[in-house]
Amino acid sequence: MTLTEQNLREKKFHDELQSKSKGRFENIFYKSITNAWEDFYNFLNLNSKNSEILDYGCGVGPVIEKVIKFNPKKITGIDISDVSISKAKEKFANSTSNVELLVDNCENTTFSDHKFDIVYGLGILHHLQFSKCINEISRILKPEGKLLFIEPLGTNPLINFYRMLTPKSRSKDEHPLVFKDFETIKSSFKNVNIKYYGFLTLVFFPFYRSNDSNIFKFLVKLDQLLFKTKIFRYFAWSVLITAKKN
Repeated sequence: MTLTEQNLREKKFHDELQSKSKGRFENIFYKSITNAWEDFYNFLNLNSKNSEILDYGCGVGPVIEKVIKFNPKKITGIDISDVSISKAKEKFANSTSNVELLVDNCENTTFSDHKFDIVYGLGILHHLQFSKCINEISRILKPEGKLLFIEPLGTNPLINFYRMLTPKSRSKDEHPLVFKDFETIKSSFKNVNIKYYGFLTLVFFPFYRSNDSNIFKFLVKLDQLLFKTKIFRYFAWSVLITAKKN
């Protein structure tokens, strides 16, 4: 596996992160985008059956645990972190044979062309050289294959200020997506859809406990109404990206 200096920094960061007993403080904010996760899993529930699937940057395998219930033909998980893959293998040691876990470089995988029906990931593309990984995903997807990613946006000035104040919470090379990155996806894929999440649900996150809260449900509806106007998309925290290979 060939690694660039950036790859090595990311590997070191995630090996150390997964070696800690506690998660990051920022995890408390993720309840504000649980509606993005719902859409993410709904997509996989509808498309996974009998499919060859790649979990792109699988970490310790939390998504695989859920997607395996959707009856895929096979799930392969890759991650640059040896610690993550080791923990994932422990988790699935007694699982069915349709899960394979590998240490690999997402920017330059060892897979053959046109291997997967679906490539998905949670918060991985912004750790990579963006155009390189989009080209790699296109290469390993079958014709008409689908991609699905949740990624953070880098357009909200207040969130960016918080990121600046907390550099140790993220790797040096992270680069939350901006709108021009969507054009890179559109150059290699069709039916590209970008859905935005986490504006008012993030601003008012202290006022609700979970996504079952009526307050959260109201804020989700208001967010989606606001995101119909382009200016409000700059204030979203995250996006869900779906597309189909040309």
